Amino acid sequence: MPKEVVLIAAVTIDGFIARDNLEITSWSKDLHVFKKQTMGFPVVMGFNTKQTLYGHLKGRETIVINREDTAKGVLKNIKTEKCFIIGGGKTNYLFAPFLTHLYITPHPYVFGKGVFLFDGPIMKELKVKFTSLVEVDKKNGIFQYQYDVLKS
Repeated sequence: MPKEVVLIAAVTIDGFIARDNLEITSWSKDLHVFKKQTMGFPVVMGFNTKQTLYGHLKGRETIVINREDTAKGVLKNIKTEKCFIIGGGKTNYLFAPFLTHLYITPHPYVFGKGVFLFDGPIMKELKVKFTSLVEVDKKNGIFQYQYDVLKS
């Protein structure tokens, strides 16, 4: 099981990761940062997220989960020290209890409705500590906020 389970996501300022479950997220400006950070590590996603990708994520093992999978079961089979959870909302929700880090990139959009970052009621509030700020697109005020998830 990985020591680091990192949720990485681009979000709107009202907390959505997409307008709907099958939206190809062309509005995200952080793909170059996403590629650099996830390269060489397994990425875990749901079936709908897999359908929205432009192609295979080269240099990364892609793990697509289904409704029967458990987060613990998936993580037990990952042999690297780190993996990334890349969505969608239901997958993020499923892995919430196991997250060690959040890499969140707010974008200057307001959708009003759509797919929330966590698509389900979090059973236990996640307490986080800010650790780092990564410049994504300074001109447009886009930065990635990195947090450690504090274990109680």
